[in-house]
Amino acid sequence: MDELCQEAPQYPSRRFCVILSLEIISALYLNSALLMETTPATAHRSQEFMTLEDRYGAHNYHPLPVVLSRGEGVHLWDVEGKQYLDFLSAYSAVNQGHCHPRIIGAMVEQAKRLTLTSRAFFNDQLGPAEKQLCELFNYDKALLMNSGAEAVETALKLARKWGYQEKGIAPNQARIIVAEHNFHGRTTGIISFSTDSDSTGGFGPYNPGYQVVPYDDLEALEEAVQDTHVCAFMVEPIQGEAGVVVPSEGYLAKAQALCRAHNVLFIADEIQTGLGRTGEWLASYYEGVHADILILGKALSGGAMPVSAVLAQDAVMLTIQPGQHGSTFGGNPLACAVMRASLDVIQDENLVGNARVLGEVFRERMRQVQQQRPDVVELVRGKGLLNAVIIKPTDDGRTAWDVCVTLMERGLLAKPTHGDIIRFAPPLVITEEQLHEACDIIEAVLLAF
Repeated sequence: MDELCQEAPQYPSRRFCVILSLEIISALYLNSALLMETTPATAHRSQEFMTLEDRYGAHNYHPLPVVLSRGEGVHLWDVEGKQYLDFLSAYSAVNQGHCHPRIIGAMVEQAKRLTLTSRAFFNDQLGPAEKQLCELFNYDKALLMNSGAEAVETALKLARKWGYQEKGIAPNQARIIVAEHNFHGRTTGIISFSTDSDSTGGFGPYNPGYQVVPYDDLEALEEAVQDTHVCAFMVEPIQGEAGVVVPSEGYLAKAQALCRAHNVLFIADEIQTGLGRTGEWLASYYEGVHADILILGKALSGGAMPVSAVLAQDAVMLTIQPGQHGSTFGGNPLACAVMRASLDVIQDENLVGNARVLGEVFRERMRQVQQQRPDVVELVRGKGLLNAVIIKPTDDGRTAWDVCVTLMERGLLAKPTHGDIIRFAPPLVITEEQLHEACDIIEAVLLAF
């Protein structure tokens, strides 16, 4: 206050400074008291939002008890202002990081001009977006949809149409082979070939025309493709929802060779594994596989809005004619502008290379934890920044869910799948320093578990 008196000659006396000092101290005290009074109320904000969801929302999810309100890069903040490292990335939909400025910028600028025309008219964004997709992944044609499940349904329709028109399968006899423990969505059509009882229970009757074979089993696939009614084999290059299950080396390439030998389309569902997540643009690129039908989604928009796409060559794509398939919102100008920016970010910021390098770092750190606590960590697996840690069952009944709750309390968000598996998939913009910060948290939690 002495300095204040010296630097403020407008104050007539030191007595004024003393009074001012007392007023400042009093104000600080009152503000502190108010803060203490409001903190409990603030702490209840999360519970209020969770209660609202429970009261008014369908109970079709079981989320971790955290209410998020803001995101930037690899970080999320809850309504109380606590910061977290995001290691789920909205199931790999935000590979480019939360609210990437280039993606949001493109979204805002396009939203000011034109958001939706339907496909009744041309728009100035769809053609350039289709061109970018086709040139990037080496296909003749692209068909844009919204959700991943819509894209899967589109691919199934394309495969059947091709089977009837090009392969000559008798009407309504086309069959599609899928892998056991698959996850391709939750429409009534898609769950017809799911082997997950949570997805199928109580939702029958199921659509015919599918055959399930074990994942990573070439003998079973070879036997199945002998059926001349088979038009396609659809597979995830890495099974994400099943727990980041990585097939044996060579499985995808040999599976595609079997398909080609029997005139069967090879469909790669890269909705979760694609767009840099595994350290390649597509996970199937690790084996030099170029699918007959490619399905993309999730990170195609950087998490800004639902955008999905199906890519194929003309011989497949042009079997569908006007009026036979479509979507009001599919290929809308807003989605196209967002998608183009999202792809540019992946390419310009070398997110594919970052995922490959840091994925190795992450798995090495987790294997070190496994060596220290083999009674807790059963297995570490993955590619790029799509990884899983399998937690061994405990005598006291604690599970991977309990690990994730503790991680949340320590400032890291991840989600278990199938009880004992924790998927770790941060945004691809993560730095090595941030990765080690996250690994330190995971290590501390697992060592103390």
